[in-house]
Amino acid sequence: MNNYELINLDDYIRSGEGGTAVSYTHKDGKTLAKLYNPGFEADRAREEFLTARTVFELGIPTPEPYRLVTDGERYGAEYEFVKDKRSFTRIISQEPERLQEISLTFASLARKLHATPADTGRLRSYKEVLTRFYQEKNLVPEAYRQRSLAFLEQVADTPTCLHGDLQIGNIITDGYRTLWIDVGEFSYGVPEWDLCIMWIMGRRMSEERADNLFHLKPEQLGQHWNIFLPAYLGTTDPQELEAYTRRLISFYAVKVPYVYDMAYHTTLPESSFQIIEKTLAMEQNVKR
Repeated sequence: MNNYELINLDDYIRSGEGGTAVSYTHKDGKTLAKLYNPGFEADRAREEFLTARTVFELGIPTPEPYRLVTDGERYGAEYEFVKDKRSFTRIISQEPERLQEISLTFASLARKLHATPADTGRLRSYKEVLTRFYQEKNLVPEAYRQRSLAFLEQVADTPTCLHGDLQIGNIITDGYRTLWIDVGEFSYGVPEWDLCIMWIMGRRMSEERADNLFHLKPEQLGQHWNIFLPAYLGTTDPQELEAYTRRLISFYAVKVPYVYDMAYHTTLPESSFQIIEKTLAMEQNVKR
């Protein structure tokens, strides 16, 4: 199971594309191959596959991962193909009148996931992942690195499940089953590590990127977040929602350089660091 098996893409039909990988559906309609873009190491695909196997074996609803595969240039894995499935983003794009229903469902599923005890012997601590990133890589300004490490020291390491890339494009349904997908970053920790990226997607995503990644408009992502957060937290109190949103800013600031390195093999642009610094400063001024 740990060795890559060579596949012939003539047996597959290209069926999807994300920020880091391309998916291909086998012509027999039973499996889906996900191949990372050129430049991603084989170890990255292997780690994602082994994590996906762990998640599946722990009983988290997700398509079964079958084997590691390569087309001779790219590396990835083959999974159970879920026939007639749609992601939650696809449902909203095709049936925009269902946005509230889907957002509320997603909030319920996210709460359930975040309440699930993790097997800390088989899954990674997200806090430890980020701590190693800042200790071992020199990809951010030194002051930013030190502040991130100080923040990580005081964050709890809650032993509950995290998706790692929690968003409505990473959950699918065929009308019978609802399944989490792209679980390669699955880990454990506090839920803010999941929600901080959802927050930025709902607040600052460009029209082009929203369309490319989700087939949605930025306004729809904003509406989704505004429905999701009160349902997830179980409150409509504006002050509580604002306080929690501000709490997410520091988690986002620590997580986003890691995401850029992991997903795009590049450092966060200098302009982005400046924006984050200003946002953090605003947060600190409000706290005072």
